[in-house]
Amino acid sequence: MRVFANPVGAGTLWFDNLTTADGTPVAYDPQARAFLPMPPFCANRERIGCNWIAPEEGAFCRSCAMTALAPDPTIPNAIPNWAQTEAAKRWALDNLGRWHWFRPEDPGAPPVFHLLAEGPTPVPMGHVAGVVTISVAEVDPVLVATRREALEEPYRTMIGHMRHEIAHMLWWRLSLRDDFLDAFRAMFGDERIDYPGALRHHYENGPPPEWKQHYLTSYASAHPHEDWAETAAHLLHLTDIADSFVATGLSSPQIPNGGWDPYSEPDADQLIHVAASLTVGVNHINRSMGLSDLYPFVLSDHARHKLAFVHNWLRRGAQGL
Repeated sequence: MRVFANPVGAGTLWFDNLTTADGTPVAYDPQARAFLPMPPFCANRERIGCNWIAPEEGAFCRSCAMTALAPDPTIPNAIPNWAQTEAAKRWALDNLGRWHWFRPEDPGAPPVFHLLAEGPTPVPMGHVAGVVTISVAEVDPVLVATRREALEEPYRTMIGHMRHEIAHMLWWRLSLRDDFLDAFRAMFGDERIDYPGALRHHYENGPPPEWKQHYLTSYASAHPHEDWAETAAHLLHLTDIADSFVATGLSSPQIPNGGWDPYSEPDADQLIHVAASLTVGVNHINRSMGLSDLYPFVLSDHARHKLAFVHNWLRRGAQGL
């Protein structure tokens, strides 16, 4: 994620800022990729702290307008959980906007979000025909830790959920093209195999013994759909890690000279190499503070090939190239 200029003075702004350091209200314009010191602000600004601009007074911003179902406010913690969920959504959408997804120049359909609070039973998260369903309870640190341990996951965050489920939606968008499915099946396998049965087998029996040679995560081994979604989410993780590293002025001998922009990098192997090398450093920094690794994954050669495949399609897919 970029670091932004203060539109009314010195200093910088971060992506989630609502005001400058001196208290001047600002809002983010995703089209200009810049902060503005003037309304119209999103109609959700006061309720959930949305800091994006709106097309007109009283309207929702581009991101909030994609939320068709918001959580039941009578469920405890629904509103603060929703606020954090929308913040993760804005981050994921803005990242994808760097490749022109879901911007005005994208001729395809944007995602529709159902952001639901959990009552007595969990909310099943997923994607169906352009609709992404997310449980806002997944920002609760106790619940996240419990589920992460139960599923033996090394990483579980709301932005990870957003990237994963939006990746399913991106696959659906790309599958409408004439040239995508044959290429996808050659790389990931045939997605027409029994999906519920494959997930059931995965949860009952676990991943195959050699999964680390072929997949980024054990869950990716369950079905080609999940392999795509996990791989696409990890491409978004890695690209944003590299972009954030560069944006904050950090340097590494692995980074190309000349104002390198990871989102503009056409060479997938170069992007993956740089991002993977940076994760080694930031993981080491986290360990210096007794924290878990920021990116606790190993990229096999096969996984890198899949990441490159996804990169090729996501860089040009929104533009029909």
